[in-house]
Amino acid sequence: MKAIVYTEYGSPEVLQLKEVDKPTPTDNEVLVKIHASSINDADLNQLTGKMQGPGKKPRFEIIGSDMAGRIETVGRNVKQFQPGDEIFADLSTCGFGAFAEYTCVPENVLMLKPANITFEDAATLPQAALTALQGLRKKRQIQPGEKVLINGAGGGMGTFAVQIAKSFGAEVTGVDSTEKLEVVRLIGADHVIDYTQEDYTKSGQRYDRILDLAAHRSVFDYKRVLNPKGIFGVVGGSTGTIFKILLLGPLISLFGSKKMGVVAWKPKKKEDMSFIIELLEAGKVVPVIDRRYPLNEVPEALRYFQEGHHKGKLVITME
Repeated sequence: MKAIVYTEYGSPEVLQLKEVDKPTPTDNEVLVKIHASSINDADLNQLTGKMQGPGKKPRFEIIGSDMAGRIETVGRNVKQFQPGDEIFADLSTCGFGAFAEYTCVPENVLMLKPANITFEDAATLPQAALTALQGLRKKRQIQPGEKVLINGAGGGMGTFAVQIAKSFGAEVTGVDSTEKLEVVRLIGADHVIDYTQEDYTKSGQRYDRILDLAAHRSVFDYKRVLNPKGIFGVVGGSTGTIFKILLLGPLISLFGSKKMGVVAWKPKKKEDMSFIIELLEAGKVVPVIDRRYPLNEVPEALRYFQEGHHKGKLVITME
């Protein structure tokens, strides 16, 4: 089978398209023919070795986390799935491997793909949509009429966050670069802010909830723009900012009415993914796909992702 492989951490240039052996599932795994996968921060972090120590070598030969496909064979202990089932999954907790024609996946991370959702749409969901939902539900459910701000609203996770917040009845403000504001409006944001022209922490507006996907300001800047009992959750951003929020967020939350912290991603919470599927089937959330790339163009897709210009998700298709 064809796969995108690498043997050392680095830029997308270290990736190569190669013929490798088709994997064989263990007793608790299924063999999946992949139809689509998508690009996430987890893939870039795995490629560059951002989360690894110096001198380390990659643990996995094939990266790629989110994927959707059809089961070809099942291990003898697999009970919930059978050949022919259309599934999707996040492979980041079980060895990656989505940038390939086939992969073996443990039964416990799989979810059935609804028949009315395409493989491409399903491949966009596991990390981006799930994390957006969990971030917006941090501490408590959004109430209708709440003022919610999404920073990084035009990216893969942000486009899901805007739509999910709107589905709860929130008044949503989306923050991103000039080139992404139109798509943020099209998916339902009530207000948009161009961060190249305006700093939302200095606008004088206050919000009931902020989900920041690209945090790089002082924790006290964020605290200032929260309403009493407001909630701030950070998903991505500079390492220094995330560290400070990890350190100071619990103290601010303990001694005041405002709650601040880093969103704890729970990839195996299947009831959250079932809720997202319900939103898709009801037409309240629609995956935004910027570009599609064939398997051999994964390096180009990662370069484009790294530049940060993508509007919505980038999908890898298998032909």
